Amino acid sequence: MARRSLRSIYFTHFSGRRQERQFLSAMSFFVTFAITRSITHAIRRHIGPFHNVSRGGLHIHHLVWGIFSLLGVGYLWLDQIATGMEQTSALASRLTALLYGAGAALTLDEFALWLHLEDVYWAKQGRDSVDAVVLFASLLSVGFWGRWFFRDVAREVLRVAGHEQPAQTTHEAQRMG
Repeated sequence: MARRSLRSIYFTHFSGRRQERQFLSAMSFFVTFAITRSITHAIRRHIGPFHNVSRGGLHIHHLVWGIFSLLGVGYLWLDQIATGMEQTSALASRLTALLYGAGAALTLDEFALWLHLEDVYWAKQGRDSVDAVVLFASLLSVGFWGRWFFRDVAREVLRVAGHEQPAQTTHEAQRMG
């Protein structure tokens, strides 16, 4: 059996635009959350080139960029631009899905700020609840939308490495059974 490409496995699982957009949004959400947390920790420890963004003495929290992102994507979708419908651009649809996930992560990473109306990002109530809820939600959504894709990628890697015989993909087996 011929080796399957990552692209082939991807399009087997995400042939529909809605499912692909959900997966891309979830992945973007998780990756943005992880990067944002890493950068905020680096800022706090004065590591690397990172620093807080300020304008006129006012600290601009990263949730502001998330809100702008969500507003922009919402406006495009209201105007039926990049909605994932068949007549819209696949690339624009994918980009808005990625932007939506990133905007949601930036915004929700500072959920404690909205809840307490004060900067408790580094306080216990800010870190513990937000970290646990957001990380769990993002991992859950990635697992839900991409589980068959990741399973087939793992099977293909094992097969190529000589550890498993070729088999139907999970998605193919579901369609046939």
